[in-house]
Amino acid sequence: MELDHALRDWTALLGQSRALGAAAAQADYGRCTTGIGRRIAGALRPHERGQIPAIVAIAARFKVPLYPVSTGHNWGYGTALPVTDDCVVLDLSGLDRIVDFDPGNGLVTVEPGVTQGRLANFLDQGGHPYLVPVTGAGPSCSLIGNALERGYGITPHADHFGAVMTLEAVLADGRVYRSALSGINGEPLDRAFKWGIGPYLDGIFSQSGFGIVTEMSIALARRPDGIKAFLFGLKREERLGELVARVREVLARYPGVVGGINLMNAHRVLAMAVPYPRERLGPDGLIPPGLLSDLGRENQVSPWTGFGTLYGSRGVVAAAQREIRAILRPLASRLIFVGPAGASTLARLGRLLPGRYRSRYARSLDMLERSLQLVAGRPNETALPLCYWLSGRKAPADAAMDPARDACGVTWYAPLVPMQPERVAAYLRMVTAIMREYRLEPLITLTSVSDRCFDSTVPLLFDLDSEASRENAGRCYWALLEAGRGQGFLPYRVGIQTMGWLSENDSTYWQLVRQIKKALDPAAILSPGRYV
Repeated sequence: MELDHALRDWTALLGQSRALGAAAAQADYGRCTTGIGRRIAGALRPHERGQIPAIVAIAARFKVPLYPVSTGHNWGYGTALPVTDDCVVLDLSGLDRIVDFDPGNGLVTVEPGVTQGRLANFLDQGGHPYLVPVTGAGPSCSLIGNALERGYGITPHADHFGAVMTLEAVLADGRVYRSALSGINGEPLDRAFKWGIGPYLDGIFSQSGFGIVTEMSIALARRPDGIKAFLFGLKREERLGELVARVREVLARYPGVVGGINLMNAHRVLAMAVPYPRERLGPDGLIPPGLLSDLGRENQVSPWTGFGTLYGSRGVVAAAQREIRAILRPLASRLIFVGPAGASTLARLGRLLPGRYRSRYARSLDMLERSLQLVAGRPNETALPLCYWLSGRKAPADAAMDPARDACGVTWYAPLVPMQPERVAAYLRMVTAIMREYRLEPLITLTSVSDRCFDSTVPLLFDLDSEASRENAGRCYWALLEAGRGQGFLPYRVGIQTMGWLSENDSTYWQLVRQIKKALDPAAILSPGRYV
């Protein structure tokens, strides 16, 4: 068999322990929070970037498709599973070098295995005043993997691919692609100037299978003197449209100062604050409205909660704080501004409260402290417990959270929503109605990606051990996708189960994408089916 021959050559190249057969690969990479299954032909674990062209050459010679992953922690979108069956997973987590760092300009060059946590430790140890481009996915997730999926955060460089200056990728024919200026003896300039010269091609390697990205230079945001978060509640849900308009005004008025603003419904906030009330559900298997109100009142959670960030000099942050307070005060309740040090002080005080108050407030104050650490560019697992909420499972005490390993059921629906009050209202009606129809809790967040658009993240939480629950969540997911397409709410990224749906139309855009794929990878050796 061709696969056997390929594995023989890969073993000779990498060593016995770094080339896995089908059974071992399935055991190590076959778990997924979505409940989707894929047949995995093998797995490779290189430890040097220079091995990648030879790996690709072997794959091309024997026509065995490769599916590269950075750390494989793409929870809710496919984890480490390939889009199609019978691929060999190329695990790049062993390529974990910080290749270069320019402390004056905050430019860091990394390999795919460099995680948020690894970069945070590097910056802390060197005393470098820069922020890690954090996400809610946690310290164990790859910087390159997130950037290539065009992820985003709430730190100053919110658009993570926007902060990518250069990259290196291995093509299907074994050639090594480098950004434009690097090819003409201009590597330092390439890292300082994103666009290079000529057609901009780096972008084709994001959300695609056109090459294996093995190195990336990222511009880090400098840690400012002033960092604050602002939090507020919206008690009257019917005034959400007015709040959306005011959020848009804040974002438009303070570009570069406001890192981003999240709006979270009560379901979403309570999922991070209290255990799932399994014994108090209604006949439809959902949290009854009365119980939701009671839990909100007990935990000081409003129908909608806002969370925003401010960055700049102390004077700029203070001035912005005064004006933002004036903009939001007519609608917001309990509007507070707090920095990382203040949040830590509140958390310590919360742990000193008498028992009956400690249980009520300490958890919320601890969550506030961890959220402020994220705002300050320090990755943590604040958001990951959401994946565990419905299952009630816990990560092992001596291990980092891993929702796939711990058999949590979660699929993400992540559409873009215009920042217009009437469109936001239509979107919320659509999502709430569909999720209730499928007996899933509507946990909804709206995150600003500009002053014109939200990205909404909606986790579909279900029992991964139950076939009926998995199938129900899958039907709900497809209902949301189709209804969203009908109403103009389209995803900014999708899971492996959705990529065929995404490109099934024959618009000129997708025709060109397919032509590029055919030109670069005619035998479909690299990531077959990925976004194409």
